[in-house]
This record gives sequence, structure tokens and C-alpha cells, in this order.
Amino acid sequence: MRTKIVSFGVNYPSKVVTNKDLEAMMDTTDEWIQQRSGIKERRWVTPDDTASGMAVKASQQALARAGLKADDIDAIIYSCLLSDYVFPGGGVQLQHKLGFSKMVPALDIRNQCTGFLYALQVADAWIRAGMYKRVLIATSEVHSTSLDVSTRGRDIAVLFGDAGGACIVEACDGNGPQILDTILYSEGQFAEKLSLCHPSPNSHPRLPDTFSRDELYYPVMDGKFVFKNAVSRMCESLVELAKRNKVGVNDIDFVIAHQANQRIIQMVLQQLGVPETKTHYTLDRFGNTTSTTIPLTWNEAEELGKVKRGQLVALTAFGSGFTWGASLVRF
Repeated sequence: MRTKIVSFGVNYPSKVVTNKDLEAMMDTTDEWIQQRSGIKERRWVTPDDTASGMAVKASQQALARAGLKADDIDAIIYSCLLSDYVFPGGGVQLQHKLGFSKMVPALDIRNQCTGFLYALQVADAWIRAGMYKRVLIATSEVHSTSLDVSTRGRDIAVLFGDAGGACIVEACDGNGPQILDTILYSEGQFAEKLSLCHPSPNSHPRLPDTFSRDELYYPVMDGKFVFKNAVSRMCESLVELAKRNKVGVNDIDFVIAHQANQRIIQMVLQQLGVPETKTHYTLDRFGNTTSTTIPLTWNEAEELGKVKRGQLVALTAFGSGFTWGASLVRF
């Protein structure tokens, strides 16, 4: 058996935070943010939004588009950097809130920006092995409540947004649309180059008697180092994927890249000789939503008619960990 992508779903908060809004919170400008990242605005949660709630709504949309109900799903993979609870993982919340009447496995993964690709490979392996016939991949990210929205934290705070996505994959005979291949890598020696390290169970106690707005409790990033590695690793993985599947880069109809920074994507495309007409951007309106960026971007590109059934689509992502990879899909 092989695996095909059936449908997508997305959900995001109604609250729009523009670069002008951020100017009132920190020493920054709309021009500086756009030049640095290509981002104009992003969505941030309100108290009415939750990570699991966005995942549920995105999953419901994907199910409706596929003409399926929850009990048609055999397994759930949920990618979320910071889920509603410290534990248990959010996959079981998703299973409950979607109204499953049967018991299914729910796997939680934390592979940050590469999370969707990791989930896609796991789902594909399950289906190829004959374990399950239909898998729901859900992603959801709430960054805004963990950001330092002062001048001290502006390098990171201006980049991230909140959103949820979903994708349903199912078994097929391998004669038509299918996931052709996925390659994944990690390099843990650079984990602290982009990280949120506290509160940590390695601290004694894990929670201090009094919390302060110490920078230890906010994400940190070595921006230049991450940028350089993102470009090189995304290029390497796409080239390797094309060679392994005996296709030329020019044979790829469309590239959906992780939406971290427009300059990163442009440099990857330039180094590979791929025209920008073969990609789509959502980061200008949603920012970096980590593992949600690929389903969010693919969904919109399909709605706009940029990605069509039967086309050869390449996916690539790079993120904290470091983790990175690429997938080749006949859509």
C-alpha cells in the first residue's frame, strides 16, 4: 500500500496583530520587520482560543472536505510545540473533542517547524506497513502567550503567529497520487540556538517561589546562525530528495516551504534555480506558525489554484532542534 493526501483544514484566531501594533509595544518599525522577514501581520490568540481548539476546528474542516466522520480515522498524529497541558499530550484531547466513539491511538510529536514532515513520514510508514488505512495529522501552535513583547524580545516576538492545521492521508494502490518519499534529519548539538529552556524539570524546584519576567522564560534564538543553517539544510534535503527519486529540480511543479522568513525561502529557490512563481507565501499575513505553516500554505495555494491535483509537489522545512527535511508528493 501507498499513501495519498486527501484533504486539508485550517483554523486561526480572529485577532490580527500588525507591525504597526507592535510599534506600540517595542522599539521597532513596520519597515524593519518587513525587510528582515517579509511579515506584515500575524494572528494571535485571545482568551477564547486554545491550541486544541484550533486543531479540532482544522480537523473538522479536513473531515468535512473529505466527506468523512471522526470514526473513519484509524489513528491521530498531533504536532504541537506547547499544547494545552504540560501533560497529557494534546492528541487525546483532539480524539475526545472530535467525538470519536471508537478507541484509536493518538501520537504526540514535538519537532517544531519540521513537525508536519515528521508526522507525514510516520503516517506514511504506518499505512505502508498495513497498520492503519486512514490517519489524521493535526498541527496547532500558540506562540503569542510565550513571547517577550518588549524591545528585549523583539527579534523573536515579531516573527511568530498562532494557527492550526490538519491533513488527512489514506491508503491507496500506488498507481496515482501518493507520497513518494520523505527524508528527515536532526542535529542536536545546536538545540540551544533556538530554544525555550525554562521552566525546566532539571531546575530545583522546577517552579521558583516567585516568577519574574526574566529572559530565561522566553524563547532565545541565534538568528544569523539559524538563517544560514536553514538555507543550506533546506537546499540539501531538496536536492537529495530529487536525486533519490530520479527527478530533476525542474520537474517539480510546486515547492511549499516552511514559512519562517521570506528571505530564507527566496535564497533556497535561487540556489536551486526554482522560479518564485512555483511557490506561495502565507508568512506575510500569518508569520511563522511552526508546524502549521506547511498545511496552512498548501491549503491556501490549493484554494487559489496554484497547486493542482496530479502535480509533483516538494515540501521542505527547517526548525529548532535542529530538525529539517523534505517530502515529495504526487498530489
